Amino acid sequence: MTFSPAESSPLLKGKGLPEFRQIDPNNVETEIPVLLKDLESQFSNLEADLANALEKDLPLAWDSVMLPLQRIGERLRWSWGIVSHLNGVCNSPELRDAYAKQQPNVVRLGNRLGQSRVVHQALSRLAQSENGSLDQSRQRILASELLSMDQRGVGLDGEDQLAFNRTSERLAELSTEFGNHVLDATQQWTLKLTEANQVAGLPKRALEALAAAARVAGDSEATADQGPWLLGLDMPRYLPFLTHAENRDLRETIYRAHVSRASEGEHDNRELIEEILSLRIEQAQRLGYAHWAERSLASKMAANVTAVEVLLEELRSAAFPVAQQELSDLQTCAARHGATEAEDLAPWDLPFWSERLRKERFDLDQEALRPWFPLPQVLEGLFGLCRRLFDVDIRAADGEAPIWHDDVRFFRVHRPDGNAIAAFYLDPYSRPASKRGGAWMDECLGRSVATDGRQVLPVAYLICNQTPPGDDTPSLMSFEEVETLFHEFGHGLQHMLTTVDDPEAAGINNVEWDAVELPSQFMENWCLDRATLMGMARHWQTGELLPENEFAKLRRSRTFNSGLATLRQVHFALTDLRLHSRWTPDLGETPNQMRRQIAANTTVMAPIAEDQFLCAFGHIFSGGYSAGYYSYKWAEVLSADAFAAFEEVGLDQEEQVRSIGARFRDTVLSLGGSRSPAEIFEAFRGRPASSEALIRHSGLVAIA
Repeated sequence: MTFSPAESSPLLKGKGLPEFRQIDPNNVETEIPVLLKDLESQFSNLEADLANALEKDLPLAWDSVMLPLQRIGERLRWSWGIVSHLNGVCNSPELRDAYAKQQPNVVRLGNRLGQSRVVHQALSRLAQSENGSLDQSRQRILASELLSMDQRGVGLDGEDQLAFNRTSERLAELSTEFGNHVLDATQQWTLKLTEANQVAGLPKRALEALAAAARVAGDSEATADQGPWLLGLDMPRYLPFLTHAENRDLRETIYRAHVSRASEGEHDNRELIEEILSLRIEQAQRLGYAHWAERSLASKMAANVTAVEVLLEELRSAAFPVAQQELSDLQTCAARHGATEAEDLAPWDLPFWSERLRKERFDLDQEALRPWFPLPQVLEGLFGLCRRLFDVDIRAADGEAPIWHDDVRFFRVHRPDGNAIAAFYLDPYSRPASKRGGAWMDECLGRSVATDGRQVLPVAYLICNQTPPGDDTPSLMSFEEVETLFHEFGHGLQHMLTTVDDPEAAGINNVEWDAVELPSQFMENWCLDRATLMGMARHWQTGELLPENEFAKLRRSRTFNSGLATLRQVHFALTDLRLHSRWTPDLGETPNQMRRQIAANTTVMAPIAEDQFLCAFGHIFSGGYSAGYYSYKWAEVLSADAFAAFEEVGLDQEEQVRSIGARFRDTVLSLGGSRSPAEIFEAFRGRPASSEALIRHSGLVAIA
């Protein structure tokens, strides 16, 4: 290694837990170039060694090809991963600028690694010569590496490869710019409310959040009771207002602002969308694919675009009439209350009247349930479930690891014998000024074996954007926030409980994208398991258990508005798929116009004129879901069927539940990307996946 001068650098250390607070934008600007130069040199030396071996027809072995490649890749992932992580959770103009300056160079090195003909030849030779001796995991890794190199342009020559590389760099820039525009547009829109009638209907928790935002903005005397209140577009402020505010005009105002984010002025993403889609078409065609969707599906479970459309149409056709009835039910509810909008509901009315209908139909007030879900107790319930199903203990280890913000907590995962097997960071609260929205899991450290033979244990980042603590209260979670936490923890479990030592297939690595949501969606199902829910739902002040009738209401309401919810996901997925398989710059319509045509059959309420949803569709334009958003529904078939294995033996049959949980741990969570998802699922379930459980769970019996 040639990193000795940088051993003291917190950004170039290359191993262990990062010293986040010692890393600043200056480190990024000065040290990432040093890293890239050293890695380029190491890679050139490796290429020379491999070229010599190929020329002399010397035998190649895994350790002489894959191990050096993995170490080079890990050095880049470790350092640049920290920069990317901080850019998402501690965003600042300075860090953003440093990130943007270095990103093209990182992409350039990635292209260099992925387009080495010598490495491609060595991997091909290794796959052929060692096919009989390599285990199944390593065979899959080699196949994936070769496909990845093919998709990164290794087979291109001359100007074609130069153009491919320029486009790769430009796409990375556009992705970052798109995400920054959404973040900035979300941050910059605020509305100060000063009159009590403007916040009528809002629960105390929401008022506290709006008052806290006002204090941060300079109204130091703002209180939940007296105001002023500062409305914003981040979810902890936006969604409660849309759901509970009685002032319809203000609901309309904030809704229009939210759906038109990043669609005008300096944050306008519309031209970026067309450029991204156009460049993706060019990239796919350079590689011999008809379009970007075909390129995307080459590495996924779904065989082709038709297979995805078939699944989406099954769901759409079943959900559409159900959603129409649900919309009619909302109109009837509004009419019962004498609302003037009853005959002509608008999108900003749906959350409001949905919440009222939910209360009427199930006598369920989800906002009133928050006191039963303080974060510490939800964590206790989540960890108890993991102990029950997977036989692991999770213990707080705050203060034992460096953190990037005071909100962040650190935990270790142990076997019952006390041996540590993994760890994770939890960053739970919304910080609109510096943290991007949404929730995600990412890799801090992956499971591997170090050069000295020491086992490197996996460490995960778990990031949420839930309601922060109030002035004198803990973070009291909505049930949806509980589900989100369980969801992300499912991703974390697959990362942390892996037993695969080859890092290229450990955890979520090498798992087909349309199967990667299986563990996360599986964990969501346990939120309505009696033992799990009743074990964690205790009033934060009195310790009172969640009343039995409230639990029953939650269970009964599970499929409430499931038609509308299913249509929403189908709309997103089909829009994504068709933008990446049918749209071209010469089509004569904009991406937004195509999306609106799709909406005719995938929504029961047409998007309003200002709706520019695509301009904030970060999943496909600044995330990893391009031509892959359908994966949520594809994986939901797997996750529902997996949970059905527990239902079939009885969720109250403790011995059987623990036995099946151990089998889930030892297959889905343990094997990661070492085998195909279909094979792993069949090893767990004893048969291929069936959609029956998803149909039943969703209440869309029309599919049956």
